[in-house]
Amino acid sequence: MYLSGIIGERLPIRHYLTFGMLASGAFTALFGLGYFYNIHSLGFYVVTQIVNGLVQTTGWPSVVTCLSNWFGKGRRGLIMGVWNSHTSVGNILGSLIAGYWVSTCWGLSFIVPGAIVAAMGIVCFLFLIEHPKDIACFSSLAVPKGCENGTHRFRLQKQIFTDDKNKPLVSRTSLRCFAEDPELQCLLPSDGKHPVHQSHVMVLPADGGGSMAAISFTGALRIPGVIEFSLCLLFAKLVSYTFLFWLPLYITNVDHLDARQAGELSTLFDVGGIFGGILAGVISDRLEKRASTCGLMLLLAAPTLYTFSTISRMGLEATVAMLLLSGALVSGPYALITTAVSADLGTHKSLKGNSHALATVTAIIDGTGSVGAALGPLLAGLLSPSGWNNVFYMLMFADACALLFLIRLIHKELSCPGSAAGDQVLFKEH
Repeated sequence: MYLSGIIGERLPIRHYLTFGMLASGAFTALFGLGYFYNIHSLGFYVVTQIVNGLVQTTGWPSVVTCLSNWFGKGRRGLIMGVWNSHTSVGNILGSLIAGYWVSTCWGLSFIVPGAIVAAMGIVCFLFLIEHPKDIACFSSLAVPKGCENGTHRFRLQKQIFTDDKNKPLVSRTSLRCFAEDPELQCLLPSDGKHPVHQSHVMVLPADGGGSMAAISFTGALRIPGVIEFSLCLLFAKLVSYTFLFWLPLYITNVDHLDARQAGELSTLFDVGGIFGGILAGVISDRLEKRASTCGLMLLLAAPTLYTFSTISRMGLEATVAMLLLSGALVSGPYALITTAVSADLGTHKSLKGNSHALATVTAIIDGTGSVGAALGPLLAGLLSPSGWNNVFYMLMFADACALLFLIRLIHKELSCPGSAAGDQVLFKEH
């Protein structure tokens, strides 16, 4: 994942994503072909899965970068929360497809999803538009030529300064640019009670010239918050993927259902995840506090996991309720960190408008989370023979660790509720 993000910064997103989807579909189908050709070599399946995992890492950094190019920070949590529901929908469809053939012809449980992924790769190649500028998608109102910025970026500052002769440094062209460009007006922060007037705004060219070199791996790590959110996602993803892989077996043992019914019932966890991701996005947009939103949901998830194993034994209805609630609280922070948080950090003000950090930052965060995704199911497999309670204790410990890594950021958000009146805000014009 780390290498994939670095490569993704330097290649066209559409071509890179298409290659990844076609290759992923091919190796997924290849795994299923082992059933039809009676392949019983463990090495074949291990190598196939490893290569499949490698090519699948092309996906997430690419799609988050592409979506961030189209939507600004204002409602990014809500928009990406709704968009991120596709991951849960994919999990649901995957569980249903796998459950349908798992007892009769398990090879089709891999071949059919592989064919779907490859087909969508072709659709991606034909129709994906990476950036609004690729189709000259700008504001419908013409902006005066004098307002154009060579780097297509503006720096907005909520103060007026004067020179020694007490003449304003803001030119009439700059003010006219602000007044006639609704995109600049809507980007200015305002609390509704104290709107920012155009006479109090300075429109300056962004620093850094026209070059937009891709950021290095170490440079991305130095962005404030990247390391903390990466480690938080490691444990949050550990919990989520443990549920994803072991939930059908747990339901089979507890509710005494067959494999197909357990697979269908386990999809309710992802249904809860859809609502949790959207809710986390809405709350974080309203409060403008990403870390605090994640921390609150992680804090509520711990007691929910504690009661899950007890309440779910009370019957099918109790299991359904706990699946929905647990899915929302566990998947909410995971969804927010991998989407809106990654996009925010990838366009952090310390980058001075360098959009070529999006894929690298996203890859670092999600790649670190993938370590947890690998460890979670492994630990659950080691602990489950000694009792399912031990598995849930492990999940609660992981949830607490995820919250622990966000403590510093949460404290910073709560102690600094707003920016000073003279703070500069960097915005990127599309």
